[in-house]
Amino acid sequence: MKVNEIFYSLQGEGYHSGTPAVFVRFSGCNLQCPFCDTQHSSGTEMTEDDIAAAVGGYPARMVVVTGGEPALQLTSSLVDKLHLLGKYVAVETNGTRRLPENVDWITLSPKDMWLGENARPVLARADELKLLFEEGLPVEDYENILVAHRFLQPVDTDDQRQNDANKNAAIAYIKQHPQWRLSLQIHKLLGIR
Repeated sequence: MKVNEIFYSLQGEGYHSGTPAVFVRFSGCNLQCPFCDTQHSSGTEMTEDDIAAAVGGYPARMVVVTGGEPALQLTSSLVDKLHLLGKYVAVETNGTRRLPENVDWITLSPKDMWLGENARPVLARADELKLLFEEGLPVEDYENILVAHRFLQPVDTDDQRQNDANKNAAIAYIKQHPQWRLSLQIHKLLGIR
């Protein structure tokens, strides 16, 4: 498997925000989002045992498997190895590929609103739906996805005025549609990884 990095921090987004977690960032993605804040193309070849050994060196129970797009490489056998270490395996995915059945938590963050039909999610169920939000995006298109938790996360750009507009639009939308909650990237606000 090609792994971009493994590191220990706090989950900065969504339902588990603030929770200590080991992040396993796989290299590579099947999409090219214009706002992607992750350099994920480089990496080191690692076996499942190598990954499990690296993850096992950290005290957190939660493991967040991300990317790039983790569904391109994640296997049920790696999830099993992490479970044997007593880990809770959460996956952050764009939803365009199926995931192993034995993951504990799925965060679905679709990107088709920017990239079109070829980026449409194939997952119909997740634990958490996290939409990157700008005013005018068709949030209602995602009402049929079965999830327990729905989050709007304002798109973070290099323009503070645009960031403020995205944040204010998300807050206004949530106040009108209270089934949604706000997700902020607290790791960026705190200046941590």
